Amino acid sequence: MSKNFLAYNNILELIGNTPLVKLNKVVEDIPGNFYAKVEAFNPGHSNKDRIALHIIETAEKKGLLKPGATIIETTSGNTGFSLSMVSMIKGYNCILAVSSKSSPDKIDMLKSMGAKVYVCPAHVSADDKRSYYQVAKRLHEEIKGSFYINQYFNKLNTEAHFNSTGPEIWNQTNGKITHLVASSGTGGTISGIGQYLKSKNPDIKIIGVDAYGSVLKKYHETKVFDEDEIYPYRIEGLGKNLIPTATDFDIIDFFEKVNDEQSAHSSREIALKEGMFVGYTSGAAMQAVKQLSKNNVFDKESIVVMIFCDHGSRYMSKIYSDKWMSDQGFFDSEKTPLEKPIEYIK
Repeated sequence: MSKNFLAYNNILELIGNTPLVKLNKVVEDIPGNFYAKVEAFNPGHSNKDRIALHIIETAEKKGLLKPGATIIETTSGNTGFSLSMVSMIKGYNCILAVSSKSSPDKIDMLKSMGAKVYVCPAHVSADDKRSYYQVAKRLHEEIKGSFYINQYFNKLNTEAHFNSTGPEIWNQTNGKITHLVASSGTGGTISGIGQYLKSKNPDIKIIGVDAYGSVLKKYHETKVFDEDEIYPYRIEGLGKNLIPTATDFDIIDFFEKVNDEQSAHSSREIALKEGMFVGYTSGAAMQAVKQLSKNNVFDKESIVVMIFCDHGSRYMSKIYSDKWMSDQGFFDSEKTPLEKPIEYIK
């Protein structure tokens, strides 16, 4: 904070300390007390601001980043935006390998923040030379002096949330939290928060949200990487076709799988009932809570915190587009479009 004014020195000082907001109408039929950790209040509108800043500043302290260096990363969009923002402020170049599954909104945002973007096919194996993992690795090898964030296999991803998000949630609930529900992609968010919360109270349940088409749930339960579990799905930033070492599977109590359609409708329901314009993985977390409640996971004394990872503006061409929803077959006789007919006054 600037010394003489009530102003911040730059936008990076706004990262963290996001609010915890009670959910009401969307959970009115579910026993328990439910809260959202609204990560869209970060300046880059997602929880990935935390890891971008932590990994880059750790690299600076170790002398791994020189002025004008190039930062490279694999991203579904949110980490890339956060890295672009931090790079812009700190004077680094930023190159991002992005999955073609990422919304056009996210890709346009990355370009607007000055990043060089490579869009890679989504539905190829992780070791395919066209995958965004392999493209990022190749660029890192080709560009002298570049720094590869490697969030899926970087322990600093997990450490960022152990140091910040975990303590925030513990303090915001006065240590009363009983359940954490968080989507798992790289696994850094759920693992870091889970490690911190379990260190304070090992009885807290850490619940991961996985997607149908992802390997994480089965790997957690069996320690078997089953390629037969892998098939295309639409949710961005959730689930994986590889096993990220940033995920601490031992700290997670169990996973709940959700599907594309129900998660999309849950995102829209949160917007309509709670006034929170949230992203796709937030709807996935909400959908998981609905499913878990049917199995009596929660009771009236439960204090449940859900991680709402990002902002709905990144999905305008997807889950908040009636056309996209219809094209996916996500509307049926019981689920009508969010938008009311538009009247044009002539």
